[in-house]
Amino acid sequence: MIRCEIISIGDELLIGQTVNTNASWMGSKLSEIGIPVKRVTTISDEREAIIRALDKALAEFELVLVTGGLGPTHDDITKAVVTDYFGTELVYHETIYENLKKRFEARGYKFPESNAGQAWLPKDAEILSNMVGSAQGMLFEKKGRYCVVMPGVPAEMRYLMENSVLPIFAARNIGNVIMHHTWRTTGIPESLLFELLGDISEIEQYGKLAFLPKFSGVDIRLSVYAETVANARKNVQSVERMILNRAGEYVFSTGDTPLEKAIADKLLDKKRTVAVAESCTGGLLGKKLTDIAGSSSWFLGGVIAYSNEQKMKILGVPPELLEKYGAVSSEVAEIMAQNIKKICATDFGISITGIAGPSGGSDEKPVGLVYIGFASPEGVVVKKHIFGRERELNRERSAHAACQLLYEALA
Repeated sequence: MIRCEIISIGDELLIGQTVNTNASWMGSKLSEIGIPVKRVTTISDEREAIIRALDKALAEFELVLVTGGLGPTHDDITKAVVTDYFGTELVYHETIYENLKKRFEARGYKFPESNAGQAWLPKDAEILSNMVGSAQGMLFEKKGRYCVVMPGVPAEMRYLMENSVLPIFAARNIGNVIMHHTWRTTGIPESLLFELLGDISEIEQYGKLAFLPKFSGVDIRLSVYAETVANARKNVQSVERMILNRAGEYVFSTGDTPLEKAIADKLLDKKRTVAVAESCTGGLLGKKLTDIAGSSSWFLGGVIAYSNEQKMKILGVPPELLEKYGAVSSEVAEIMAQNIKKICATDFGISITGIAGPSGGSDEKPVGLVYIGFASPEGVVVKKHIFGRERELNRERSAHAACQLLYEALA
């Protein structure tokens, strides 16, 4: 099996100026052809750092992918360093120079001579043509180990990966398949889910299991290593039977499907409709639901009623209820859910009222206190939550908790 390390070069990555999205994208694509990424290293634009990283990577792994530092300016030193590292020299490529010049002129620019240096490339490297940028890719081989050097510009790196790197190494990695499969759960904490699945070793005879918790739920990811795609799929199917038998009531989808899409599918299938009344979330729940294409067939409307006046005027909340219990209360959440269901003539009505923060809380009603009302043909239920002190997270958690209530009612 070919194993890989990714070396990302650039001070901008280290100081947080640029997020290293390249490495995650590369890892995903390499996984598809059965090549696991075992390490990602981020280093500065310094000769010694590049040499140390290459020494370590090539001593441990069969493939090393390097990105960054191939531009035309003085601080782009990667090409010079790797040329010396692999004991070769730069040679001039007239064809590359002419092609670069034509591409600049075709766009109405005068060709900058600082870019002429991009036509000087290592003599003993296989040159990987870059048709979307000026820096070419380079493939080195040393004692059966391979090193690919690419630009750090995402579009250029992706072009080289898709058109050169992935085809080359997919052909050399025959018989090694990596398959990842994810089950998405909601309504159960990670620890309880772990216990519910029972003996993990029984599952891991088929692949490696990982629990990925988020505020919105826990993803269960299985990584299967097999000789063929058919064998990998059999392993996934075996694990899926175990997971669904033991925790199926909490699994709402697989892959990257969000909870809102699972809700949409169920609403369509059951021919049900929903409307929302929001206060502290300011329309976030409505946005999440209507982010799904085709939502107009089951999402009939929504109201954002921030002030008490609007709760009374639009949603018909009695003033005496607000005076007695306050806007953030179970009683107000209940009437909001009932009335939005009635106003929009839907099967379900959902309400959210709470204190998102960071101010506005009290000892009796702290920041993070949220009531979610859910009206259905069977009646109304209200759920109380105390989330935390971070405003945006409180809003996200509130909207997700409302989605979870709706999903459970449709299950």
